[in-house]
Amino acid sequence: MKIPLILASSSEFRQSILKKINLPFSSFNPEIDETALNCETPEQLVLRLAEQKAHTAKKFYSQGLVIGSDQVAVHQNQVLGKPHTKPNAIAQLRQFSGQKVTFLTSLCLYNIEQNKSTSLVEPFHVYFRILNDKQINAYCDIEQPYQCAGSFKSEGLGICLFDKLEGDDPNSLIGLPLIRLTQLLLAQGVDVLTANNLS
Repeated sequence: MKIPLILASSSEFRQSILKKINLPFSSFNPEIDETALNCETPEQLVLRLAEQKAHTAKKFYSQGLVIGSDQVAVHQNQVLGKPHTKPNAIAQLRQFSGQKVTFLTSLCLYNIEQNKSTSLVEPFHVYFRILNDKQINAYCDIEQPYQCAGSFKSEGLGICLFDKLEGDDPNSLIGLPLIRLTQLLLAQGVDVLTANNLS
C-alpha cells in the first residue's frame, strides 16, 4: 500500500478485526468526548463519533486513510451503555431476555491529504433467548463483559445467549464493519485482495 492505513482506535477488538484483511496499519487513541448531544438520535451519535475520531488523525499524521468507528446498542429506543459492573450487566441481560437488541456500528474512512471522508452506519440485530438468573449470573462470572455494550462478548461464550443473529457482517457486531470497509477502501484505490498479493 502506498497510502498508510490508520485506525483511530485503541480497541483491541477493532485492531484484531482489522488484522483480518492482512494489511499493515498503525493506530492511535483519538481521545474524544463521546457524550451524546441534545436531541441526537443513536444513528446521528455513532456517525458523528466515527467521523470525529477519524478526523482527529490530522493532529498526528500528514497523510493516510483513517478508519474511525463507534458503536451503540439500542433496546426499545434506548441507547445502552457499557455496564462497568456485574450488577449492571445482570440487569441489562435480564432486560434483554427474549428481546431484540440492535447494534449500530458506524464507519468513517477519511483521506487526510484530500480532506474527504465517507461515512455510514451498519445495523446488526441480536435476538436473545429467554435467560434465567442462574444462566445470566454464570455468564457474567465467566466472561465478565463489563466493558462491552450489551453486556456480552459475541466472539466468545456470549454466542450462547442468542436465538439468532441478523445482519450483513458479523464483524460489525464486534465493532468494525469489515465488508463495508473493504468497499470503501476499494473506492479509494485500495483493493485488499491484490494488495495482499506479494508475487
